Amino acid sequence: MKRLLAILAIAMASPLAAGAHDFTSGTMYIDHPMIQEAPPGARVLGGYVTLHNQGAEDDRLVGIETPAAEKVELHRSTVTDGIARMQPMTDGLPLPAGEIVWLGDNGTHAMFVQPDKRYAAGDELPATLIFEKAGRIDITFKVEERSTDLAPGHGEHPQ
Repeated sequence: MKRLLAILAIAMASPLAAGAHDFTSGTMYIDHPMIQEAPPGARVLGGYVTLHNQGAEDDRLVGIETPAAEKVELHRSTVTDGIARMQPMTDGLPLPAGEIVWLGDNGTHAMFVQPDKRYAAGDELPATLIFEKAGRIDITFKVEERSTDLAPGHGEHPQ
C-alpha cells in the first residue's frame, strides 16, 4: 500500500500528469500508456503502462499488437555481475486480482521493434493490449520526451 501511495504521489506531482490518459474495459483499468521518444536512428521504442486489475481473478498481459511496428515484445532488463541483459517475458506480465502493476517496474517494458517511422514527442501509436482473461483492449500510446526517470532500470541501455 505504501508503494502505491508513493507512485500516486509522484504521478500527481509530475508535470506529465496533466497529459495523462486512461482506458477502462471490464475490470481492467489502463493508465497512461506511453512510449519514450527514441534517439535518431533507433530501431526500437520502449513502452510503459500502468495496469489495474480491478477484478476478483488474476490475469496476465500476454502481448501487445500495433500496426505502427513490426512487432512488440514484453521484456525485462536485468543486471547480473555488472552486465545488463534484456530477456523476453515469455509468460507475460502477471496481474494479480485487485492489484496495480506498472509495465516499467523492475526493468519491465514493451519493446516496439522496427517502428514504421521516427516517432517524436506528441505523436500517438494505436495498439491493442492482449490479456489472458480480459481479452483484447484497444488503447493509444502517447510518445513523450525521453527521460530515464520514466524507465527504471532501462536508462543505461541505448535504444
